Amino acid sequence: MPPAARPDMLRLKADMLPLFETVVMTAHVADHGAIDAQLAAAIRDRMAADEGLNRSNIGGWHSRTDMLEWGGAPAERVADAAIRAARRLSHFEDRDPASIDWSVRMWANVSPPGALNMSHAHPGVLWAAVYYVDRGADPGEDAGGELYLEDPRFPMPLMTFPGFRAIGADGRPQSHERTVTTGAGDLVLFPGYLRHGVRPHRGLRDRISIAMNLYAREKAA
Repeated sequence: MPPAARPDMLRLKADMLPLFETVVMTAHVADHGAIDAQLAAAIRDRMAADEGLNRSNIGGWHSRTDMLEWGGAPAERVADAAIRAARRLSHFEDRDPASIDWSVRMWANVSPPGALNMSHAHPGVLWAAVYYVDRGADPGEDAGGELYLEDPRFPMPLMTFPGFRAIGADGRPQSHERTVTTGAGDLVLFPGYLRHGVRPHRGLRDRISIAMNLYAREKAA
């Protein structure tokens, strides 16, 4: 209960002013079934030939970041979709958008049951994106594997007072993270500085996703 009002207490008429949005885009590719099958086949072939890397993944297979060299036209189409989304969400002060060159580094993740990705960020990357090829479960099945995004401001107030939460514009305590439930054909785009991870996969078959780093540079004269 709030303390009782005192006769000398100043009365406030307050407004909430939400500031500094963290932009996260979720999209869905219509008629994604055919391209997903092609991507899954290319990824399986590559996994059979290359042991991959250990990065944020705990369990599962993480390809090298050269998927545009072996993923063929389907990988190029996914990269193009991510770039088009990033362009829509980007503003470059005093620059013509046509003067900006975009490039992508892409890799595949194959996660068997129990695999996860630890919390991490992508330093030096303007936008990060994930495309989901196979959620590793049948419709209606709880497969876990949620993408979670951490509030980049959260560690500072937590160091000042553990358990602190600011009240948001909706009148509720703000959470230090948000989860995104995804399925095949979904594309998620978020700033590269945003720490994120993936909960353990609980489906009965492998979960397949494609991650991307998107870079923007001014074109050479």
